[in-house]
Amino acid sequence: MILAGNAAAQDDDHEIAAGPLFHEFKLTLDSGTRTEALGPFFYNEMKGTQHTWAIPPIFSYTHDPATESYEIDFLYPLMTYDRFGQQYRWQLGQLLNFAGGPTQTETYRDRYTLFPVYFQQRSSDPTQDYLAIGPFYGHMFNHLFRDEINYVMFPIFSQTRRKDVVTDNWLYPIGHVRHGDGLKGWQVLPFAGHEHKEITYQTNIWHEVNMVPGHDSTFIMWPLFENGHNGTGSDNPEWVQASMPLYNFLRSPKRDATTVLWPFFTWVADREKKYKEWEMPYPFVVIARGEGKHTTRFFPFVSWAHSATFESDFFLWPLYKYKSLHAPPADQQERRVVFYLYWDKVLKNTETGQSDRRITLWPLFMYSREFNGNKRLQILAIIEGILPSTKSIPRDYAQVYSLWRSERNPHANKTSQSLLWNLYRRDTAPDFKKCSLLFGLFQYESSSEGKRVRLLHIPFGAKHRQTEAQNSSDSSLNR
Repeated sequence: MILAGNAAAQDDDHEIAAGPLFHEFKLTLDSGTRTEALGPFFYNEMKGTQHTWAIPPIFSYTHDPATESYEIDFLYPLMTYDRFGQQYRWQLGQLLNFAGGPTQTETYRDRYTLFPVYFQQRSSDPTQDYLAIGPFYGHMFNHLFRDEINYVMFPIFSQTRRKDVVTDNWLYPIGHVRHGDGLKGWQVLPFAGHEHKEITYQTNIWHEVNMVPGHDSTFIMWPLFENGHNGTGSDNPEWVQASMPLYNFLRSPKRDATTVLWPFFTWVADREKKYKEWEMPYPFVVIARGEGKHTTRFFPFVSWAHSATFESDFFLWPLYKYKSLHAPPADQQERRVVFYLYWDKVLKNTETGQSDRRITLWPLFMYSREFNGNKRLQILAIIEGILPSTKSIPRDYAQVYSLWRSERNPHANKTSQSLLWNLYRRDTAPDFKKCSLLFGLFQYESSSEGKRVRLLHIPFGAKHRQTEAQNSSDSSLNR
């Protein structure tokens, strides 16, 4: 009855205000409109060219014809569907997923995965097809950081390829034979192994010939003895040797490191970065001095670590943690209390002076200020402090528990506040002010045309009288 009476009483330019049952309003931080209904359990939003409607926390649908994108979430992250142009991906619990679309060299490429028992890819290029079924048989491309994988009755036999290096494994990871461009090697863990690579040369996409350093390594009864030479032919060849846990060392023109009774005593001299470091034991006690690094750490009590571009400090970890990165024009600072109970992160552009800031006090509130000056305050913020960069959280969940929302757009000079899913709502802009309370039973609006008050959805005020006069004049003209 309230909705029907409210709708009947609206002027043509007036949005329906009966929150939290039903409320229409213009967006504050973007151009567009939003409709919220049934408290936190439905909304429909038009933001620019992007259209979103959702039934939080169960379902959301987003479509943007400008980017040819579709996004569907069902009980995120249980099931999601994303499509951008002709590229698509559908997943259920990150275990079952389908993905595909055309590539630069293929008219289509479709992948089907039921992790970890079934992997399949079909492509317009038959050489890119693959199939893997559990541990019994597999032939795959671009999985597990390998360009190609073949196996039969894994771990009995498998073969992997990464660039030019091919490794044949038996009873992985016990035995393997490896070969590649200037490379030969073998191992039988933990008994013995040897690998040797010659200095080779490669031509890059600009037809420049680059030298690829070589290496040579041997182990016997690993980890009791290991000896190797890395970076052969480069300007920083390294000699490494270890008999764990008795000792290990590294010697090179740029860096020396020695450990005795690992991990209790370690000494490092880094001539390239210009610092010396003592670890007793790592990572609990670390002392470093020099131009490139200055660290004093007694974990978990206190730590100060500084370099020319980076700073990392803590006090009674994880009670207080501070990090900063100075890499002009970017300057980033981050403070945390008890992991992410309190989190304050600032990213500043030192050239423009603009900054992006985000503060969360879990689960009480989240405050954000973007580079363009837009500000937002939300109470409560149950998930944002844990998963701050996930766009599905504000889309699927935030409305359910956001008791208070406040937004400010300084460039458009617009603000909005909402309490309990628009039970109270206030919007301001240069040309109007609006306020609604208690399902719209009280409404106030002020604009260049005058002021108006609605009580029990009955309009009063100058704007209403002006509208009645205009309607009367139009009626007389018609007659």
